[in-house]
Amino acid sequence: MDRRRFLKTGAGVTAAGALASPAIAQGKITWNLPTAFPKNAPGVGTNVQNFAARVAAMSDGRLSFTVYGAGELVPPFGVEDAVQAGNAPVGHGPTYYAAGKNPALHWFTGVPFGMTSNEHFAWLRWGGGQEIWDEIYAQRGLKPIYSGNSNTQSGGWFKSEIGSVADLSGLNMRVAGLGGEIYRKLGVNAVLMPPPEIFQALQSGAIDAAEWVGPMLDQAFGLQKLTDICYVPAFNEPGAGLAVVFNQDAWAELSPDLQAICESAALTAALEVQAQFDYFNARAMADLKTQGVRFLPFPDDVIAALRTAWGEVQDELTAANPDVAKVRESYDAYLAEARDYAGAMTLPLLAGRV
Repeated sequence: MDRRRFLKTGAGVTAAGALASPAIAQGKITWNLPTAFPKNAPGVGTNVQNFAARVAAMSDGRLSFTVYGAGELVPPFGVEDAVQAGNAPVGHGPTYYAAGKNPALHWFTGVPFGMTSNEHFAWLRWGGGQEIWDEIYAQRGLKPIYSGNSNTQSGGWFKSEIGSVADLSGLNMRVAGLGGEIYRKLGVNAVLMPPPEIFQALQSGAIDAAEWVGPMLDQAFGLQKLTDICYVPAFNEPGAGLAVVFNQDAWAELSPDLQAICESAALTAALEVQAQFDYFNARAMADLKTQGVRFLPFPDDVIAALRTAWGEVQDELTAANPDVAKVRESYDAYLAEARDYAGAMTLPLLAGRV
């Protein structure tokens, strides 16, 4: 894949007024839809484009979206701010990019040692997760719709091998979400930067390691050109949920059938992107191995230290924020059931087929 084809960001931010108002003509609505990702990036970028294409087709053109990649209209980490302010009617990305507003948002993307992508969707759909998500987002005038998940991620690309917890101390590492918080407890200087900046930062030495997504996207971003060491899996982020987020006032402008179309299109895009990640991650990993990439397991003491750090981080957040306490109670209740089920069913199946 041509890394340069989609790793482009805009030089500035378009004035708010240019984003805000829908274009309505002859009963048709056209809305700008900024995403937090390069719009042509496999998986994360194509997810929102597939959503937009399906909405246009299902509504017979009565509702359409013009997708803008990260930085073209708003900064990658500013998508939800633009939607909340009414400067964009709808946006796309992972909810934890806006977790500075409320740390509970992490649980709707993914948390360390948490659920798999299937389990996460099951919790949202049937375990009360969506209702809590709606409640928390309503505080900011937003309506969230699940649109997929990256599935199991890579733990990160490192310039040097990690033999023990001590080797993490002092490393500069790009890592997103609450994974950054647990790595900080192990002495890592965890930094969050927009995806298009990862390659240059790792190449220049500004960072020593980078956690991005998984083989498909890591290869597309060219990280294998900078180091041949990739640790798997990402205990810091088992999977990352994606969302299409509407401004509530904009959502209310849509007729019930258009709202249903948006929800159906998002679910279809979610199913498609999950299959895309599963299929192309496997192919990319095989290809990367032929190029000499070593996929290594984390040492046991690193996994144990990360797990301990996660316990500390989530307890600190729970004590400080009632929304975290509420979402964690629901999340952990299903996680316990899912863990028992996977131990009895999924893990033996995977172990037996090897």
